[in-house]
Amino acid sequence: MTGRTTRRNNNQTPSKVIALGGIFVALTVLLLYAQSIAPTGRLSLYALSSLFVSVIVIEAGIHAGWLFYLATSLLAFFLVPDKLDVLPYLVFFGLYGLVKHYTEKVSGRVVEYLLKYAFFNLCMILAYITARTVFLGQIEIKLPLWIIIPALELVFIIYDMVYSLFIQTYMERIRKVFF
Repeated sequence: MTGRTTRRNNNQTPSKVIALGGIFVALTVLLLYAQSIAPTGRLSLYALSSLFVSVIVIEAGIHAGWLFYLATSLLAFFLVPDKLDVLPYLVFFGLYGLVKHYTEKVSGRVVEYLLKYAFFNLCMILAYITARTVFLGQIEIKLPLWIIIPALELVFIIYDMVYSLFIQTYMERIRKVFF
């Protein structure tokens, strides 16, 4: 993540990584459950739930990150009462840490950001098509798409920057507490 290779600290043992993974799976599912019952702040709970996969990728590698994503997705699907509330995590938030890992390994910032925007816009197109077909046009959008799309892309830029700051803070400060 953020161009660095992951290395285990001397204090890091497989049992610590497994324990951390279990705790993070529980926290992720708890956040997804909380967003399903929260009256406001749901988007921020999705964003918080997406951060844990990056820690798993840093500490245990990309394969463990995929396993973490699958475990949290399955558990959330079974435990969250409204299955539609799990879709944003399944399609975007849960995957973003993995996508970020791959795109930040590509040489060149321009290509990196183009790939991130392609992923984000593909997710937005899928969300729009799904909303139109599942709800059969019952969703009324009051603003034109030419305003909504750039606004969402701006929010995505901020989300990616905050995500990168989280990873940097984890690497420089938080990681020392766990390992």
